Parts: sequence; structure tokens; C-alpha cells
Amino acid sequence: MNITFKELRNLKHSLPTGSVRRIARELELDEQTVRNYFGAKKYNADNQIIGNHIHPGPDGGFVELQDTRILDAARRIVRSRPVNV
Repeated sequence: MNITFKELRNLKHSLPTGSVRRIARELELDEQTVRNYFGAKKYNADNQIIGNHIHPGPDGGFVELQDTRILDAARRIVRSRPVNV
């Protein structure tokens, strides 16, 4: 699946506080791995991006996602969030 880097970052910024931890726990991943998925670049031996390849282009390029579990969890959280009127 392809998504623009901008769309991916906007989704991350739409998540309520604590969502990275929630996604990490739900998927049994390290929190930094989830942050890296959304474009963070802090790595150590244990923190890898899961199936994520960034290709240059407008708006930060596009991201080719081979594993969409984190993306799906983030979208589910954003959809379930109450809308402020």
C-alpha cells in the first residue's frame, strides 16, 4: 500500500495522547518502532521500521507500506475519537 508521507504524518498528529503506547501494546511492539513507522528516525539495534520504504517526491514523497497493522490501528483510533462541535 502507498500513502504520502504528509498523509502519514497528519494521521500521526491526529492521534490522541497515548495512542503510540496503545498501538504498541496492542500489536506487541516497542513504542519507538511505532514512532519510527510515522517518520521518526531514532533507531537502535531493536527498533526497526516495519515494512516501510520512503520514496522521494512532493509533500515528503510517498511511503510504501508492506505491513499496515500500525496504520490500520491508528485509523481505527482516529475514527473512534469523538468529534468536538
